[in-house]
Amino acid sequence: MAGTRTTRAVVLERPNVPVRVEELRLEGPLAGEVLVRMLASGVCHSDLHHANGDWGDPGPLVLGHEGAGVVEEVGPRVDGLRAGQLVALSWYYPCGKCGACAEDAPWRCTGTRSLQHRLPDGRTPLRRPEGTEILPLLAIGTFAEFAVVPAQAAISMPPGTPVEVAALIGCGVTTGVMAALRTAQVRPGSSVVVIGLGGVGLSAVMGAAVAGAGAIVAVDRVDEKLARAREFGATDVVASTDDREATLAAIREAAGGGAHFAFEAIGLPATLELAIDALRHGGTAVAVGIPPFGARASFDVGVLVDRSATIVGSNYGWSNPALDFPRLAELYLEGKLPIDRLIEERIGLDGVGDALDALARGEGLRRVVVFEDHP
Repeated sequence: MAGTRTTRAVVLERPNVPVRVEELRLEGPLAGEVLVRMLASGVCHSDLHHANGDWGDPGPLVLGHEGAGVVEEVGPRVDGLRAGQLVALSWYYPCGKCGACAEDAPWRCTGTRSLQHRLPDGRTPLRRPEGTEILPLLAIGTFAEFAVVPAQAAISMPPGTPVEVAALIGCGVTTGVMAALRTAQVRPGSSVVVIGLGGVGLSAVMGAAVAGAGAIVAVDRVDEKLARAREFGATDVVASTDDREATLAAIREAAGGGAHFAFEAIGLPATLELAIDALRHGGTAVAVGIPPFGARASFDVGVLVDRSATIVGSNYGWSNPALDFPRLAELYLEGKLPIDRLIEERIGLDGVGDALDALARGEGLRRVVVFEDHP
């Protein structure tokens, strides 16, 4: 039987209740699992969705799903990982057995238990001292000093990768950059519009820049985010207002008459509709942001058909983390992805609640939990 340790972790008892830091029991890794000592974890808008109950998950949960750390212990039947390795954690671990996994498309895996917040054998390794089960968000729960995760969720990162950068690659950066590079396959010289300039949206801007897009139009309501968008590769910015038609006209003008690719990175029906309407003939709207369950958008079908336009959903940027996480880290190390500029503030576990509140107010970019034993 694997050993048990304690770990401090941020627990959401149930939606719409303030999070709190608790000391939990953590079972050691079993077959196919690894123990990771967390070094950094980004506070992502998806954590806010869970905290608000937008996606219907019950508590109690250890929040956090955008993390990196070092492998402390390797369970039986784990290949390719060893103690001391820096790893970024993928929040959608593949089962390796379903049809999508056989087609090398882990973003479509149907056998994972990630969305149930459980390890492949169905268990959770976390307990309160009196024995109450606690689920790790998306099976990794990165707002904790330690986490036991499926080995396929722990991706080894290149030497020299800063831990905060590795953490952000675990979710927001991959979701945005790969939406541009893989889902949309942005072409050199094409016009790109990105609506919503949080961590994911600015990562889509970075991805479009790496792809060699011509016009990259960044759209948001917050002046501070618009001012910073050019740091990430935007060529033009548009301030979104309540006057939808004026906003749309400004976007189309900046995109040279309409976008080849329009990315919606907020998760609101109204902004997805804006992205669709911003397309030129033959353009593609990419839905990246995830709204609360049940949200619906509408569009003029006749216009969509007339323009031969496309609408596509992009979960996790259609990424293969085992290949894409190290690739994105290398692009950062080569100076092609300014991931570190996304970091608004470094905080401790006790600051997660305030960071979630700041997200709800739309303030700043990524706040990153940096653990006290950061090397």
